[in-house]
Amino acid sequence: MAEQQALRADARRNRDLIVAAAKAVFAERGADVPMEEVARRAGVGVGTLYRRFPDRDALVREAARDSFGVLLARAREAGAEGGRGWESFLVGLKDMPELWFTLRLTVFSPHTWPLVRDDAPARAAARELRLVIDGLVRDAQEEGALRPDVGTGDVLMLVALVVTGMGTTAGALGPQVYERVLALALDGLRPGSAAPLPGRPLTPEDLDPRV
Repeated sequence: MAEQQALRADARRNRDLIVAAAKAVFAERGADVPMEEVARRAGVGVGTLYRRFPDRDALVREAARDSFGVLLARAREAGAEGGRGWESFLVGLKDMPELWFTLRLTVFSPHTWPLVRDDAPARAAARELRLVIDGLVRDAQEEGALRPDVGTGDVLMLVALVVTGMGTTAGALGPQVYERVLALALDGLRPGSAAPLPGRPLTPEDLDPRV
């Protein structure tokens, strides 16, 4: 029994190492990076990687599930803050690597997004994440911390554009300037602005109605 438990623990550790490495490498270089590079970054053999994930698609889906799970947990924690939920959510947005990976692998990748969108667990997590963020947006508007003429889709798109822009244009300065640029962008979401917004508030369904 003890030997079986040790084997299960070792398999779990390898799985976690591989997924963490995949998220890091995919965020840096895209999901078409050689699987050997993922194994090298994880510190495991290629055979170990393929025993856990028989092909790249399986690894992409598992990495997406893991990332959505992390972001969902953080959003739920923010929601549990009650009236301070919006501020807690803004604090959670400071984790650029997780956001950058998720966005690069999903909505900003025509190659991997179909894999993620068609995976039931990942799609369910993405849908739940949107619902939780939608609740945070509504609560923030009710408490007067967020301007009333924006929607959850506006918030998601704004964050996506900032994160993606930092990853593609800021280079080595990305981690240093991300919080500053995000703060400048999110400041436009606060109430009190005299400039009306064109069009209507965006919803999550406007970004992708299939999720």
